[in-house]
Amino acid sequence: MKKIIENDLLELIKRNDCGNFLNNKRILITGANGLIANYLTLYLLMYNKIKNTNIKVVALIRNSDFIKNGDIFKNDKNLEILKQDVCEELNYSENIDYIFHAAGNASAYKIRNNPVDIIKSNLIGTINILEFAKKHNTKKVIFPSTREIYGKIDNLDKITEKDMGILDPLEARNCYPESKRMAESIIKSYSEQYNLNFNILRIAHTYGPSMILKNDGRVMADLINNVVNNEDIILNSDGTAIRAFCYVTDAIDGILRVIKDGINNEAYNLSNTKEPITIRDLSNKIINISKKNLQVKFKKASDEILKGYTNYKIVEMDNSKLQSLNWKPVINLDEGILRTLNYFEEDRG
Repeated sequence: MKKIIENDLLELIKRNDCGNFLNNKRILITGANGLIANYLTLYLLMYNKIKNTNIKVVALIRNSDFIKNGDIFKNDKNLEILKQDVCEELNYSENIDYIFHAAGNASAYKIRNNPVDIIKSNLIGTINILEFAKKHNTKKVIFPSTREIYGKIDNLDKITEKDMGILDPLEARNCYPESKRMAESIIKSYSEQYNLNFNILRIAHTYGPSMILKNDGRVMADLINNVVNNEDIILNSDGTAIRAFCYVTDAIDGILRVIKDGINNEAYNLSNTKEPITIRDLSNKIINISKKNLQVKFKKASDEILKGYTNYKIVEMDNSKLQSLNWKPVINLDEGILRTLNYFEEDRG
């Protein structure tokens, strides 16, 4: 395990002690090699290693036999690998206390090139997980959704969990938020019909070490990828769009607080709104932190590229509901970018 990730996990363990409510529990994590799910998997295994709490982790992975960055846990008796596609019926006999259902893809590249797969994982995959939860005495299903389910909202300065905007189902980009929105409805329906407990986290712009860079299409991944590969940053816009980014350990801290103390069967916004920044300024910030002699350049994007991106103004998410669980982001943007760059530079070195 790389030192950067190990330090992230140790720092997070000091911030969030999950031992009381996860001691002797078995947790299924789907999509366990994605950024957030991978960090959650490693956090639970590291927590167990340090505090001996007998937390069992079942990691569902589609394309690998191994947990990314998990070399020190390769022979850990508390880790089980379940290799399969979430769109197939799960074949596992033990009871599961909690499920973190993160299988799916949010990259602009996948949205352009594999929209049907995105829909399948969000709909068929979610139904499979809920059917599995019904049969295995699961206490709660936790679903990482997206801020994009809110759609286009023009009349608000902040979006709460009760607000909802417009999504055009015939826009190619909306295969992702429409299927996430429907997945939320499916989860709610299982709760109503079968008394299954859940929480939904509507997550915005999370980044950090080990995120996928190549052919991802999300802005932070693309910018980091350019700089790590010693390339000038080429923006497909004028760079004036504003975003705010949440470091991955802050996201995991929020998720753990919702699992433990969240009101059953409700949604929570998870976003870091403390440091909004234009894409142009973010690009320059990443270059400056890297200390490389690179430039930011601009070009007009093709219609094919643009259809993978949101084409309306993004409204800030109100995260006060999550803050009521004593959550707050603590990793500032400069520090998060530095850790992420160092992780990938170490990979190259």
